[in-house]
Amino acid sequence: MQQAIFVDGSVNPQTRIGCGAFLAVPVPSSLQPPTGVPDAIKTKRFTNTSSTQLELETLLWALSDVELGSDVTVYTDCQNIMGLLARRNRLESKNYCNAKGQALAHAALYQRFFQCYDGLAFTLVKLKGHKPAANRSVLDQWFSLVDRAARAACLQKQ
Repeated sequence: MQQAIFVDGSVNPQTRIGCGAFLAVPVPSSLQPPTGVPDAIKTKRFTNTSSTQLELETLLWALSDVELGSDVTVYTDCQNIMGLLARRNRLESKNYCNAKGQALAHAALYQRFFQCYDGLAFTLVKLKGHKPAANRSVLDQWFSLVDRAARAACLQKQ
């Protein structure tokens, strides 16, 4: 089955509390404009997090719902996630450590990301978040629903 998964998160840096949201949509449906806010948008609260950590945690949570063998495209506005595959060889060769030999802050999340990637072989697509409504493609419209759900959940649960 082909799926589009839209993933986003919103975090309050002062409280370090954030909410992640995702929506899995069958590919034929994701090619049509949304006709309202789907009940299928899932949200989850994360504590002691940062924006980078939240985006990764939310993506991993979303991927945990995916069946093996599915053809998945993940849509995100997170630059860190988009750069992980290009950084993989260097991260692994340095054992997820910085130049001083200290473990990277998100080393465990990076390792889980690569394990998921190896198991599912999903495709990543970068969307620009927070576009004006008039400039949004159909994919941007779907992503905007997830973005708004994450922000609303974050405000509601503060």
